[in-house]
Parts: sequence; structure tokens; C-alpha cells
Amino acid sequence: MRKRGEAMAMTVVWRRDSHERGRMENGTWSMVDYGVERKKSMEARYYYGIVFLIMNLVTWFFRDYGQTVFLPWLHYIKVCGNEGEECFHSLGVLRVSLGCYIFFLVMFLTTVKTRKLCEARNSWHSGWWGLKSILLLVSMALPFLLPSEFVQIYGEIARIGAGIFLFLQLVSVVHFITWWSHYWIPDEEIKHRRSLGIFMSTLFYVASLCGVVYMYKSYASRSSCSLNIFFITWTAILLAVMMAVSLHPKVNRGLLSSGIMASYIVFLCWCAIRSEPATIRSEIHNQDKGYDGWITVLGFLLAIFSIVIAAFSTGIDTKCFQFSKNKEGQEDAVPYNYGFFHMVFSLGAMYFAMLFISWDLNNSARKWSIDVGWASTWVKVINEWFAATIYLVRQNKVMDDNDGTTPQEIADFVMV
Repeated sequence: MRKRGEAMAMTVVWRRDSHERGRMENGTWSMVDYGVERKKSMEARYYYGIVFLIMNLVTWFFRDYGQTVFLPWLHYIKVCGNEGEECFHSLGVLRVSLGCYIFFLVMFLTTVKTRKLCEARNSWHSGWWGLKSILLLVSMALPFLLPSEFVQIYGEIARIGAGIFLFLQLVSVVHFITWWSHYWIPDEEIKHRRSLGIFMSTLFYVASLCGVVYMYKSYASRSSCSLNIFFITWTAILLAVMMAVSLHPKVNRGLLSSGIMASYIVFLCWCAIRSEPATIRSEIHNQDKGYDGWITVLGFLLAIFSIVIAAFSTGIDTKCFQFSKNKEGQEDAVPYNYGFFHMVFSLGAMYFAMLFISWDLNNSARKWSIDVGWASTWVKVINEWFAATIYLVRQNKVMDDNDGTTPQEIADFVMV
């Protein structure tokens, strides 16, 4: 009876119910409630997103108003120069971006390969916010002690990091579009929802064609707008190619996903043309007016929020970046990949730096502007072409594997 009682006591220590386990802390066993830990982990995502949003706003403030506000205090920092030019404008953007990058890099290194909710690294990811606040302040202060040459080197590296971020974002967007298409029209109900699929596909393609017509009318109405004509025409060709591939007998996926993707690349083309310098852009209306108006401010704020949403959504979308099949549904498994999450945010820090300086390290962007200039235009155009390429490669993968693959497996393909 005594041994049986000890065994029962051990059972109580090791397992209270199906949601708790024990772990060793300071030589004693403590209980871990998986439901509580998982909730903390999910809430932590939003806290990191808020931190990232604050860093974007701080970057904008340093670029546009930092020299006016902080100049009296910068005489004590030698690397900022006599007038503080080395700590504001484009270099100020890069310094704040570097601080944000350092913070999320440290978080990446300290949480990578976290697998279980009972690990200490899970507690570090989801808690210890006081200590992480100190880490963030130190990370933000450190770049303002570094020489400008080092910051310029970081700027060159940030271009590469921003490009990687754009690639990950595109993969995530294409994955989401495919998932959304299957959500609205599941394979097992495709016959019953054919009318809904036709209606939604038509809606997206009509919207895409209207977007193309609008861009021709607004940005390519004169023969001198040859570059815009090329951008828009090539976008229209991509729409036709995606429609043809989606209707291929081996693909047989319908037009909904390609219609959503068509609307997305038309949107990217429009963004690219809007990023052209206002004095050069071929347009009916004079876009150089109203930069100080509420429309410009609203567009600027929406751009900042879109950066945060892009980083957040890409960071939690780890399924389309898995190269091996992991066991899912484990009770003590972390809800998402912490290391990948922080890596995306660190790359996002490089990305927002490039947007604020328009991908030009020597650019002094005007107030309330973001991602405007020829470099930004070509980045978005290439981004559009690359998005279409990723989608077509995915459809080609379906064509190659459709004969021996079930529809559900097709829906779960990992992005190339």
C-alpha cells in the first residue's frame, strides 16, 4: 500500500490532467498548464507586433522630425556630427532599423528550435517583458554609438534582407490565396458550389480588368508614357497566362485562385506606378499637389500598418515554409515556430528601412512620403513579376503531380 501511495503521488506530480506536465525548476518539479502556456504564446505575437509598429513610428519620427527635436542633445554623441546629420534622415532610419534588427535577432537566437511548451525558452518568448524592454532599449541605443561607416554597411546588407523578406511575403501571400480558394470551394464540394466559383472568379477578373483599364487611362494615356505602357501591358499578359494555366486539364483548379492572384498583381502594378517620382509620372492629374493633405497622411499611415501586418502574417505562417513533415497535434508542442517568427521580424526591420529611404542609402525623403522613387518602382515591378512566377510554378507543380496525388494533398503542397 505504501508503494502504491508513492506511485499515486508521483502520478499527481507528473500529471494532474491531460493539459499539465511537470518540469524541473530549481531542483523541484513545477506544473505546466499547456492551455495557459499556449494562450500566452498566442498573445505574445501581438505584443511583438506592437513593438514592431512602434519601431516603424520611431523611424518615421527620426527621419522627419528627429533633427528638430533631438538636436540640442546630440552634441554629446560624436558619431552624429556637429549638426546631427549622421543620426537623422537616411542614417537615422538605418540606425533605428539596426536597433530593431538587433532586438529580434537576439530573440531569434534565444528561441530558435523551441519545440515544447514546457521549455524555458517558451517562457522567455512569452514572458519576461520587463527584461525584454531593457533589451529593446539597449538594442536601440547601441546603433547611435556606432560610426556611420558601419551603419552604411548595414544599409547595404539591409537591401538583401529586405529582398528576402519580400520573397517570404510573396510565398505566404500565394499560399494564403490558394488556401482561401479551397476554403470557399472545397474539392469535395466543387460540383455543388460551381455557380459560386464562377461568380467569384468573374468578380475578381472583372475587377482586375477594370484595374488595367484604369491604369491605361490614368497613367498611360500618352505615347510618351512608354514605360507605364510596358508595365501595364505586361501585367495584362500575366493575367492571360494565369487564366490559361488555371484552365489547363491537368490543373483543373478553376479560376478562383488565379482570379484572386490576378487582382493582387494588378494591385502591385498600380503600387509600382504610384511609386514613380511625381514630377516624372505620366498621369492625367498632377499628383505633386496635396502631399501635405489628409489623403497623403492617411496613405502614409496605411502603408506603415501594411508593413506591420505583412511581417506579422508572414511570421506566423510557418506551414508553407516547412521542408519536412513534423508531427502535428502534439499536446505540448508550441503553436508556431518562434525562431522563424523572430527571423521574419528581423528581416522586416531591414524592409521598413528600405521603404523609408526608398531603397536609396543617400536618399533624403520628403516628409510623409514612403517608398517613392525609381528604385522603389522597380522593386515593386520585379515583386509583381516574381509573384506571378511563384504562382505559375505552383500550378506547374500541380500539373506534374496531379495524376498520382489526391486533391487534399494538392491543397497542402509546400511552396517552392
